[in-house]
Amino acid sequence: MVSLGCLAWLGYGESKTYYHTIAEYQALQGGARNHRMRLAGTVAAGSIKHLPGRVEFVLEEEGKTLPVSYVGSDPLPDTFADKAQALVEGHPADDGKFVAEHVQAKCASKYETAPGADKPSPASTPSSSSSTSTYGAQP
Repeated sequence: MVSLGCLAWLGYGESKTYYHTIAEYQALQGGARNHRMRLAGTVAAGSIKHLPGRVEFVLEEEGKTLPVSYVGSDPLPDTFADKAQALVEGHPADDGKFVAEHVQAKCASKYETAPGADKPSPASTPSSSSSTSTYGAQP
């Protein structure tokens, strides 16, 4: 029973993933860099390079940059492109790159209001106190 508990504790310790900003990651020293971690940033424009067995790109955040080499077996998300927000999970490599086994991405521009688009006027939006609203109907 003790050995089972020991194995469970070791497995738990190895499965932990730490989240860091790029600045925090670059400040890590020694053993703190030996953990699995997640890092987020914006994919630098023009940095995506499709190579045999990997995709290399650069993440940017608050003036800091981080070269990343994605070696995972899953295809990259459709939203993975220049200037997309990306979250990478993996570990540091000896050459200074971050080796990612998982990449998640979203294209921020896809969710923003288009430039010049008018916002709806207050008169055209439903009100919760309107007598025609199903949620705020008055008796």
